[in-house]
Amino acid sequence: MSFRKVVRQSKFRHVFGQPVKNDQCYDDIRVSRVTWDSSFCAVNPKFVAMIVEASGGGAFMVLPVLKTGRIDKSYPTVCGHTGPVLDIDWCPHNDHVIASGSEDCTVMVWQIPENGLTQSLTEPVVALEGHSKRVGIVTWHPTARNVLLSAGCDNVVIVWNVGTAEELYRLDSMHPDLIYNVSWSHNGSLFCSACKDKSVRIVDPRRGVVVAVRTPLGLPGVGCRWWDRSTLDPGPPAPT
Repeated sequence: MSFRKVVRQSKFRHVFGQPVKNDQCYDDIRVSRVTWDSSFCAVNPKFVAMIVEASGGGAFMVLPVLKTGRIDKSYPTVCGHTGPVLDIDWCPHNDHVIASGSEDCTVMVWQIPENGLTQSLTEPVVALEGHSKRVGIVTWHPTARNVLLSAGCDNVVIVWNVGTAEELYRLDSMHPDLIYNVSWSHNGSLFCSACKDKSVRIVDPRRGVVVAVRTPLGLPGVGCRWWDRSTLDPGPPAPT
């Protein structure tokens, strides 16, 4: 038997990637080393934000997308939290608004200047207090303005009206253990959540009910993501 018949030939066999040059990267940034399952960054068409190491509290850096290259260690940061920042999320309706959750049990909403930061930002537009333990998840509603969801290590999910700093919905009896992540549906009527109890839940926050629960076999539900079926590639038709 010939070797050629055993090994399948690949059209990518002789394709090699080229590393990006340093002047096209965001270089010399001290990314946070806090032990939390997070991407530690968020991006929109204007800015990229990265959670960084900070002494005496928590901070994240906001850079214009085109500001690549070596970043000076004295570059201003957003540093109003008294504990490490665990998660950040840009508002989908305003490219200058970003939310952050922290170990200090608070959620803060920040307004970034038009041309980025020229000095450190310490005062948030809104500070939301409702969790009894650290806040590890913040995510904006995809369609409704000024609506933000937060989830903490107290196993509580809160949907906030950021404009009035009030709780719209408080869901404190749906998750028996740590919440790993939350993802809104495309129209914001539902959200799915993954929990340490190895279950994925679909929740209707307005009615305050769990619509469905699915427990994967053997593995903990470490993550989930809501997909709009219309955006998925249906692939080739099934054989008849």
